[in-house]
Amino acid sequence: MTDLSQLVKAYDVRGVVPDQLNETVACALGTAFVEMLRESGDEAEKIVIAHDMRETGPALATAFAHGANSAGAAVVHIGLASTDQLYYASGSLGLPGAMFTASHNPAQYNGIKLCRAGAKPVGQDSGLVIVRLRAEELLRDLDAVAEMPEAIEHIDLLEGYAKHLRSLVDLSGIRPLKVVVDAGNGMGGHTVPAVLGDQLLSALPLEIVPMYFELDGSFPNHEANPLDPANLVDLQAAVREHGADIGLAFDGDADRCFVVDENGDPVSPSAVTALVAKRELAKYPGATVIHNLITSAAVPEIIKEAGGEPVRSRVGHSFIKAEMARTDAVFGGEHSAHYYFREFWFADTGMLAAMHVLAAFGGQDRPLSLFAAEYERYSASGEINSTVEDAAAKITEVRAAFPDATVDELDGMTLQLGDGAWFNLRASNTEPLLRLNVEAPKPDRMAALRDEVLAIVRG
Repeated sequence: MTDLSQLVKAYDVRGVVPDQLNETVACALGTAFVEMLRESGDEAEKIVIAHDMRETGPALATAFAHGANSAGAAVVHIGLASTDQLYYASGSLGLPGAMFTASHNPAQYNGIKLCRAGAKPVGQDSGLVIVRLRAEELLRDLDAVAEMPEAIEHIDLLEGYAKHLRSLVDLSGIRPLKVVVDAGNGMGGHTVPAVLGDQLLSALPLEIVPMYFELDGSFPNHEANPLDPANLVDLQAAVREHGADIGLAFDGDADRCFVVDENGDPVSPSAVTALVAKRELAKYPGATVIHNLITSAAVPEIIKEAGGEPVRSRVGHSFIKAEMARTDAVFGGEHSAHYYFREFWFADTGMLAAMHVLAAFGGQDRPLSLFAAEYERYSASGEINSTVEDAAAKITEVRAAFPDATVDELDGMTLQLGDGAWFNLRASNTEPLLRLNVEAPKPDRMAALRDEVLAIVRG
């Protein structure tokens, strides 16, 4: 395979194993990554790599390491890790990094998230295209990959990662909370016990009820994609069954965290974004906060009310991270439950966001449903996916149906309809889908607008 355009996406590498991603491709990408770093003036004498619990991860990561070795770079391999644990490694060690994960995608997928030293993103505008083109050259001439002595050092950074997160949010003084955590057989089963358990320092006032903590990349219980409501059903039932105060669900590589209240009802990622933004702005008054264009209109409103400066961004981790670095933003949040922190090298970490929610909620004496309601001002559809043959044509058709709307094309198409209602329609960067998000002041208006747009998209 010498055409990697379907494998290398806008901000990461993701595809089916072995049809699109195999050890030969991973080796070429490892060489190409190191060469790209050097050509752009970065230090690349050593890189750090990790993989999640997918069965194909160890072999692909090792092949990537050999490719990096062939380009003259030594490799620090931290083994099993969540994506934010790899970002911690990149930031704390000052090394470029490669995380082998396909996040929430099904078991047959794997992929790579790349970063420069300090967890700085590598996306289509910051080196990923160069990596793809160079890897394609190498795959056309496999003799170009030189044989070099293996230089792979294995270390464990889980304890350091946990200590770092605990240094950023103090949970020791909160009221006792019963917390159900659904790891979805993903990397949350690896990181939650280390961060929220009692292994470090003294025990926290948290009773953790674990669900699906066994690492299993075949996802035997449900897909590790909490953005799909079907994958929250078990957590919602468990929260009610155990009389828990809160439920947390992590995706496959545990860089995203979703929250449900004591009734099992989801707390929107927009509400979590606004909540964490208020906490960070209390610590850093007047700072900038990034939010992507899919988050609720309540998010910039609450940021301004808290004295901060909201900045709107495209969807996707490489775009958010670049915008955070440009503006020195203290925090960033996305509708997909990615949360980014200046104190975490501008990288995303679902665990740190969960800790902020626990700290804020555990510092007062109301049920989470009442507490979260302060941040839920509008009615939102959530993300609705449709498979279509020609996404661009459908977007054009929808635009024509709303001739009086205000339109912007920062990411896909966002239409503002003048009564507080709006929707965004965009093609997925990682899957063959058209994604719709709708918001309005009232539920009936949201539902009517949602159905009107879907009728066109799916008609």
